[in-house]
Amino acid sequence: MKSSFKKIVTSKTAVLVDFYAEWCGPCKVLAPILKEVKDAMGEAVKIVKIDVDKNPSLAAKYQVRGVPTMILFKEGKPVWKQSGVLQKNDILQILKSNL
Repeated sequence: MKSSFKKIVTSKTAVLVDFYAEWCGPCKVLAPILKEVKDAMGEAVKIVKIDVDKNPSLAAKYQVRGVPTMILFKEGKPVWKQSGVLQKNDILQILKSNL
């Protein structure tokens, strides 16, 4: 998983990683919001979901202490990180200001 994750986040396209867990209620709330964000942003951003229970080393590497946590990667570097559920417009604003 690690090498493919690195390959994904170092792409030319910005990558928003959603660290989530199956048992997490707020994560379920965030999922459809992220789908709307993807629909609005199109090819400008990739959205990737990472299950923290299946990938604990990745969660630890990026200091994900709670779920959901979103991290925006640009050319492999984390440029923004936020825990909790954000609304679509807030996420869009953050993405646009970082792209």
